Amino acid sequence: MKILYFAWLRQKIGRSEETLDVPAANVAGLIDHLRARGPGYEAAFRDMKSIRCAVNQEHVGLDAKLGPNDEVAFFPPVTGG
Repeated sequence: MKILYFAWLRQKIGRSEETLDVPAANVAGLIDHLRARGPGYEAAFRDMKSIRCAVNQEHVGLDAKLGPNDEVAFFPPVTGG
């Protein structure tokens, strides 16, 4: 699965993307797996109210199912006027 990180998530984790084999069935499970990878990941995913997720370029919730070839992106909410 390809995982993309944007904005301050990228800064805390120290990379913009990575490809992992993750046994997660949904986005929440993927986040739990990522948090266990180290302090940068834990810091990035500490406040889930300030993070949005897209799977295959479609906004999804934490219960969205994942497959091994999915692209998952994490990013802060976008505001505009």
